[in-house]
Amino acid sequence: MLNNILNNIKKKSLKERFLLVLGILFFLVYLVLGLFIIFMKNFPLAMEPTYRIAFGALLIVYASFRFFRIINDNNN
Repeated sequence: MLNNILNNIKKKSLKERFLLVLGILFFLVYLVLGLFIIFMKNFPLAMEPTYRIAFGALLIVYASFRFFRIINDNNN
């Protein structure tokens, strides 16, 4: 499977590879931001812990949505 993904990446144009790397970067940004919001004790915004956890979980769900979109776009 990894070999198939690497072959698909090599077939892409420079623009498509750049957008793939940018998509992976933003996936990681949303994932880390969601984890950061959930586990940070001294969060700078005045939010109740339940809302903070819900917001962090929403960011993680959005990151997973972006990840599956990247995987599906890479297979085409």
